[in-house]
Amino acid sequence: MALARLEVTDALGSRTVAIESDRFQIGRRSSHDLHLTGSDVSRDHAEIERRGDRFTLRDRGSQSGTFVNGEPITERVLEEGDRIHVGRNSGADLVFHVEQSRVSAPPTAGADLHQIAGLLDGLRALGSGRVVDEVLALVLDSAISVTGASRGFVMLADAAGHLEFKLGRARKGVTLPGQTFQTSQKIPEEVFTTGEARVVADLLDAELANGHLGTIALGIRHVLCVPLTLVHYVDRPGESDQAKRIGVLYLDGQDKGALLSPDTWHALGTLAAEAAQAIENARLYRDSLDKARLEQQMKVGAEIQQALFPKAGHSGDGFEVACASVPCLTIGGDFFDYLDLPGNQFGFVLGDVSGKGLPAALLTALLQGIFATEAGLGCSPADAMERANNTLMRKALQARYATVFYGILAPGGQLTYTNAGHNAPLLVRASGIERLKTGGTILGAFPDATFEQGFVTLSPGDLIVVFSDGVTEAFAGEWEEFGEERLIECVRNNATLPPRALLDQVMAAVRAFTGDSPQSDDQTVLVLRYTGA
Repeated sequence: MALARLEVTDALGSRTVAIESDRFQIGRRSSHDLHLTGSDVSRDHAEIERRGDRFTLRDRGSQSGTFVNGEPITERVLEEGDRIHVGRNSGADLVFHVEQSRVSAPPTAGADLHQIAGLLDGLRALGSGRVVDEVLALVLDSAISVTGASRGFVMLADAAGHLEFKLGRARKGVTLPGQTFQTSQKIPEEVFTTGEARVVADLLDAELANGHLGTIALGIRHVLCVPLTLVHYVDRPGESDQAKRIGVLYLDGQDKGALLSPDTWHALGTLAAEAAQAIENARLYRDSLDKARLEQQMKVGAEIQQALFPKAGHSGDGFEVACASVPCLTIGGDFFDYLDLPGNQFGFVLGDVSGKGLPAALLTALLQGIFATEAGLGCSPADAMERANNTLMRKALQARYATVFYGILAPGGQLTYTNAGHNAPLLVRASGIERLKTGGTILGAFPDATFEQGFVTLSPGDLIVVFSDGVTEAFAGEWEEFGEERLIECVRNNATLPPRALLDQVMAAVRAFTGDSPQSDDQTVLVLRYTGA
């Protein structure tokens, strides 16, 4: 029978996936035989149908099409070396290969196990896309079939080095849950600790009976347990190769059969070595898929977060405003919003949530919703801040708090604001620079917190610069911070520029200061100029 495979190169790297089913499915579904990511890939994009030694590629009505050697196809019989593209811009390059199998059926249990080991070696070499449970089931079913064992299980070590039950199987591919697999932990633990295979010819032996009574009660008499060892394993770059045990393969039964023959013992050792590598490869492959899936989710999360923010520039009766936010991760914990209020008033809010990444982004979305709701009810800045604090306290989000500045500008230049533990914004006048400090404590830390309101009257040309601590605490070299003095100097030197241009100068100054140093926090700056009624 012909053996076919696909050489796959995509965002996950290069790997080879065997075509083992009669209908090999390709698409964005994680359950498909070949799972591909990318907006150009449909959930059910294409399939390869096998009939004897003939392999037919068929498009499944995808949005972006399927191509063979650059030509769009609906259905096509594949030939050696055909190059397949799933969509035009998915970034996935597939090359089809087929060859005739030259494997013949071996006559003995030991040879059967060597045959299985060869299969697993192929899976290892191909970087198999099989998930871990499928590899475990293949190992167990094959070992049980050729040894005559009644049942078997695989235990794998967790991060702390403790064995965990992963899969148990009986004859005919019956899965046995861990809680129903009655056996002593003694033999597996001993094999894992010593790295030596253990053969028990008869559990009724007086020396061994203690601790195995539950197993004996099931009629189990004979046990063969081997370690799963990665022969060539490098824990960290620069270290020499060393063996690493990842678990054990356990078989037991009522009849000796082939289970206890010397030929089986040695062959099972070969099987265990290849199984260990195949299992490890499957785990690494699963982790890479999980990572790619998480990165895709983070990308979508960032797009949603950016969609929740208003446009960077905005103007109204008597003011111009611009804001920019640069997250240090894909999605950030800073947020800003503009609020058009009754009476031709304008509200603006900028906040910084504790933490980074997805948890912080979810909290920013919650706070944006709170301020939008309170603004629609005509609440003052102090009342809106108190209600936001009460909401966070009611949600009982452990170790999640936020600093927020919220201001409302009236048409005549009257600014009402409150500051909940945020960096004091700069009020830049012709006469000098003031700080907007009036307010209270951070949000989400203390129940029933109250907030004072500050009042200032702006003159035409006055600027308000609100910023997150990621700007002033941006560092370069030996942890030297950008600091407020550099920020004030940059603002003062560019105070006559429009808000957008001034904002660009501030962000450029921060980038020039930090150079190649990694960004350690989200950086957000809002610039508002009062132009007069």
